[in-house]
Amino acid sequence: MNAEAIRKDIEDVMDDILSKSKLEEGSLFVVGCSSSSIIGKQIGTSEKEETEEAVDIVYEVISEKLSENKISFAVQCCEHLNRAVVLEKSVAVKYGFEIVNVVPMPHAGGAFAVKHYESLKEPVVVESVNQRADGGLDIGGVMIGMHIHPVVVPIRLEKKNVGEAMILAARRRAKYVGGERAVYNPELA
Repeated sequence: MNAEAIRKDIEDVMDDILSKSKLEEGSLFVVGCSSSSIIGKQIGTSEKEETEEAVDIVYEVISEKLSENKISFAVQCCEHLNRAVVLEKSVAVKYGFEIVNVVPMPHAGGAFAVKHYESLKEPVVVESVNQRADGGLDIGGVMIGMHIHPVVVPIRLEKKNVGEAMILAARRRAKYVGGERAVYNPELA
């Protein structure tokens, strides 16, 4: 694992997302991350010791970039927790999300969810953000689209990987209504 390359990858990716996503202060951004994928292994196959440095680097950069832009940071757990979401209690309360009783672990939630849970002031897990996220980043093919408010629009990123993990990013846009006579506001596109 090349720590410097991973840091550069995730910094570039987050700068690209923030410049293209139309996220505003107070937006909700969800990240799903396979730490195993970052180091070139299949999802869910690595031990914490193997991925800890990569998780720390990726988490630190994402957390700092979102915080600088006053964007709320949520992390999707793995399928063993039904893709529940870890976030700050104040954010869950703000949105009216139902808090559930579970604490993510490396093989039931994932290393990245554990890192987020342990890093928050008042961490909680919610079963769903009810498609209220304004954008998100999928690191390693963990399928975050279900959390983003319809309509989901891909963000075309310059980089395609963080470490060895394939990445995809998305944002929401307002639904188009009307027909052939309708005129749309480009600020909402």
